[in-house]
Amino acid sequence: MARDQLQVLNALDGAKTQLYHFTTILIAGMGFFTDAYDLFCISLVTKLLGRIYYYRPGSLDPGSLPPNVAAAVNGVAFCRTLSGQLFFGWLGDKMGRKRVYGVTLMLMVIFSLASGLSFGHTPRGVMATLCFFRFWLGFAIGGDYPLSATIMSEYANKKTRGAFIAAVFAMQGFGILTGGIVTLIVSSVFRALFHTPAYQDNPMASTPAEADYVWRIILMLGALPALITYYWRMKMPETARYTALVSKNSKQAASDMSKVLQVEIIEDPEKVEEFTGGKEFGLFSREFLLRHGMHLLGTAMCWFVLDIAYYSQNLFQKDIFTAINWIPKAGTMSALEEVFRIAHAQTLIALCGTVPGYWFTVGLIDVVGRFRIQLVGFLMMIVFMLGLAVPYHHWTTPGNHIGFVVMYAFTFFFANFGPNSTTFIVPAEIFPARLRSTCHGISAAAGKAGAIVGSFGFLYAAQNRDKTKTDHGYPPGIGIRNALFLLAGFNFVGVIFTLLVPETKGKSLEQLTGEINDDKNVETRSGTQTLPV
Repeated sequence: MARDQLQVLNALDGAKTQLYHFTTILIAGMGFFTDAYDLFCISLVTKLLGRIYYYRPGSLDPGSLPPNVAAAVNGVAFCRTLSGQLFFGWLGDKMGRKRVYGVTLMLMVIFSLASGLSFGHTPRGVMATLCFFRFWLGFAIGGDYPLSATIMSEYANKKTRGAFIAAVFAMQGFGILTGGIVTLIVSSVFRALFHTPAYQDNPMASTPAEADYVWRIILMLGALPALITYYWRMKMPETARYTALVSKNSKQAASDMSKVLQVEIIEDPEKVEEFTGGKEFGLFSREFLLRHGMHLLGTAMCWFVLDIAYYSQNLFQKDIFTAINWIPKAGTMSALEEVFRIAHAQTLIALCGTVPGYWFTVGLIDVVGRFRIQLVGFLMMIVFMLGLAVPYHHWTTPGNHIGFVVMYAFTFFFANFGPNSTTFIVPAEIFPARLRSTCHGISAAAGKAGAIVGSFGFLYAAQNRDKTKTDHGYPPGIGIRNALFLLAGFNFVGVIFTLLVPETKGKSLEQLTGEINDDKNVETRSGTQTLPV
């Protein structure tokens, strides 16, 4: 026989949308704004780093980061993000969401500022310190994933929970967009102050000494939004679900939520004991495997394959745009103009494809459902990637790059109005409160493993098959066309693993996790499964 819900949890599930919901979205969302800005702004300045620190006298082409350095600069934050997701996800279940939440934000502030202050007497020294600071920046960013998702999930009502979690994640789109806008502004200011010729006209003068300030300013500004929201994060109460179900202090949970919801909530101690006194199981138990093992496999694998495609596209847009001649050849531009052009292209993609996709998800996820949005998103990404790859030679001919950019923007639209949003949302809903943050961290870490594969792998795979046309220091790859075919294949794998993920629309968290059911029954997509005792 199913157990009744606690009054404090009923109050949260049935609460009307009010100010505290939007406050929580803003506080949690600004962390994601900062995450996205910090992770993706590096792709805007890597070409500039190559020109400043790896100039080759007498070369026909501007300096570029050596393959190992480029891989490290682009991917080192992801490596540490993975460990941050696992560590802070686990810590959020052990110590509470709130106690850990402020730590991640302050670490982001410290290492965003430190990244812009990278130092060294040699190019290798500067790149080493930059990678070191971004390594630890990634650790802090990793913690924000499971904690923000779990906090928003546990604060939300069941009717609009998907939209609220999606709105937190949608701030990532604004972070990407703001990174592009900030880069446009900073590069424009420096272009106006320091008039420089194209590289082909004067290689030395094309990269002024003041250009070294450009990338530093862009990276350091990532600390600002996190610093602004730190105070409000510290003022948030612990989530009622953690306090009542994990800490087993329903009196404190009722007191906290009475203030937040501005209603009186009084728990019956006998009911609390009945609700929280059942058998508990751990992450590595047989019971967890039976109840949630396939769910965890589904959420982790979908996030893994999605991020291979998503981060490959995001981090290496500049290379794709150069290949289709949307951005002029590097030798025809000065260093500051190249930064401006790259930022201009990526800002347009973010504005037309990335940001709208996020907010379509916010508007429709509690109407259409998570499962359908994720499935259709993966399928449409396959369609548009094949639409880019099959007639790739057509897109690279002069005059056709606008069509390519439109198709490319649609892949971002359906990534964000699709699996990039839902892979973040669902793991915060389908696992028990005492393991929710941990399981979300595991799923997110699988995603970052995919991002590492995408950021390191695509860097090499997208190189031209002709050795004479590869970037300096790189071996021949499979080419951008074949890389797009490969990414479409990863999205098909995502379609298959989506079938393991349950629909969560309109259900309470405790109903989804089985915490209000008896010990023998657990709900699955196909009905009610009876577990062995």
